[in-house]
Amino acid sequence: MFDTKFTVVLREDLAVWQKLNVTAFLSTGIAAQFPDMIGEPYRDRTGNLYNALSIQPVIVLSADQATLSTIHRRSLERDVQVSLYVEEMFSTGFDALNRETFAKFAPDDARVVGIALRADKKIVDKITKGARMHA
Repeated sequence: MFDTKFTVVLREDLAVWQKLNVTAFLSTGIAAQFPDMIGEPYRDRTGNLYNALSIQPVIVLSADQATLSTIHRRSLERDVQVSLYVEEMFSTGFDALNRETFAKFAPDDARVVGIALRADKKIVDKITKGARMHA
């Protein structure tokens, strides 16, 4: 049905609230990168209007720290732009501080807790190899 795949990979040892928070943040990054993946607004039977949603399902996977680092490296090698969340961002409170904190790290020392990407299905599968369906 879709030529692309929208996938979020979370570090497996995060608390539930962290997994939900990171998934939400990373998904907004993908939606901003691909505004055409947002459908039309929803309307219920009585005419109430609701926000438009993604036209594509989101696959949520989990992985350990080493696998997340590998996924991050593979995305860079394949020049796939991703949404990335590093562990230190949990201690910030707003967007500007998130970016400031994020800028302190490079791919070789970033403690990635979540990564999201949308690309051709085969490319996403190669990049996320080693991650498994989130339970």
